[in-house]
Amino acid sequence: MRFLITGGCGFIGSAVVRRLVASTPHEVVTVDKMTYAASEDALGAALGHPRHRLIRADITDAAAMRAVFEAHRPDIVMHLAAAVSGIPCMGGG
Repeated sequence: MRFLITGGCGFIGSAVVRRLVASTPHEVVTVDKMTYAASEDALGAALGHPRHRLIRADITDAAAMRAVFEAHRPDIVMHLAAAVSGIPCMGGG
């Protein structure tokens, strides 16, 4: 089985990627735009693992995502990519 994880270099996404690579026999494809919230280091041992592939791409780029889906044919997609902007802080800050 092949998983495609969007936002896989973020806090939650990287935890999912690390767990899948460490605890299952499945292949994992990580797609991340690598913005302020992303870190390759967060992938830990998954980064160099033979069942893991990191693709630097923007999920809003239809051509890039079409190429990812055509090349990797995922069975499961976990959409964990997110961007936060313009949200006021709690307490009115």
